[in-house]
Amino acid sequence: MKILTTAGVIGVVLLQSACGITPTPQDNLTDFHVTSPNAETTKADFTYRLVTEKQQYTEGDNVAVYAELEYTGDLESIEISHAASPFYFPIYEETRNYSVEYAMNEPLLITVLTKGEPLKEYYSGSGGYSSEDDDAYIEFVQDVSANNFPYGYYKVSGYADFFIETTDGSKVFYNLNALIDFKVTH
Repeated sequence: MKILTTAGVIGVVLLQSACGITPTPQDNLTDFHVTSPNAETTKADFTYRLVTEKQQYTEGDNVAVYAELEYTGDLESIEISHAASPFYFPIYEETRNYSVEYAMNEPLLITVLTKGEPLKEYYSGSGGYSSEDDDAYIEFVQDVSANNFPYGYYKVSGYADFFIETTDGSKVFYNLNALIDFKVTH
């Protein structure tokens, strides 16, 4: 029976190839297993969390990914300095081997974190491409940037990047990382 099944799969692939049909990345999603829908990293007095609200979305769903940064130190509050946001959401789609970087403006902003009250921000889209990139990649980046994720297996390698100033005026830099994954199906 196993030989017949294998022969059947090979036959379908050969038939698709002969007809000019190439298997889509969706065909391979059964090989991918979501293992980390949420992740947490702690460094000194800060805890960074990266979360996807669902392990599997359907194309057209709003993909809800967010980051949190919580101050857990001895003070009632602390000021952190960062770019337009302390949160970055670079994305990698495994079946296509596509990376979507997370760019943002880099003014120096200061945010006050109150002990025990996480700062939370949802992924809101980002990504870039050049005229030299192929059309499929450009369309993919445009879709992801609009939170219209095409089918696939995604990894978000998020991080929080900021610094604090100590009482003596020196700066302590923080870069807290976490990795989550999720699928988008038809």
